[in-house]
Amino acid sequence: MARREAKRRPAPSRKKAAVIPIESRILILRRQKVILDTALAELYGVPVKRLNQQVKRNQERFPVDFMFQVRARELACLRLQIATSKNGRGGRRFLPYAFTEHGAIMAATVLNSERAVRMSVFVVRAFVRLRELLAGNGKLAAKIEELEDHLDTHDDAIRQIIAAIRKLTAQKASPHGRIGFQLPSAQAAS
Repeated sequence: MARREAKRRPAPSRKKAAVIPIESRILILRRQKVILDTALAELYGVPVKRLNQQVKRNQERFPVDFMFQVRARELACLRLQIATSKNGRGGRRFLPYAFTEHGAIMAATVLNSERAVRMSVFVVRAFVRLRELLAGNGKLAAKIEELEDHLDTHDDAIRQIIAAIRKLTAQKASPHGRIGFQLPSAQAAS
């Protein structure tokens, strides 16, 4: 009997998760570090519509300091940074939501998907890294200002030294006549 060769089926292809630099998705709006609902939905692997549905169903879990809706004026400023479609040409019909660090974590719990829970850890780490970078920049700015203060005091000291040197090197007109032998023609001129 001939053995039948079993046809091997290729393993079902999984969509590889795109490497998304989370830090680049964090924006500063209204003096808060936030991530927009589109980026958060992409990270959590759910449609934006589902994310926003769950947020609306659980609105008591999202106080103002966790999430807010972006104003039209703010969205217009963000259009340069984010690829969005024009009004009337498909795309968003509602203003996006912006989630703070705590709001992003709460969104993961509301979605209750395995990926959302896993990705929330990365989101928190990204917010922490951004906070550390901003704190480091604050320390750097303080150091630079301290150096500028030192330079100002050094500049004043250098100016005083230069003024003293100029005083010492400036030739004063002597009230006495010149010392040494003078020719008769030079005496008549003096």
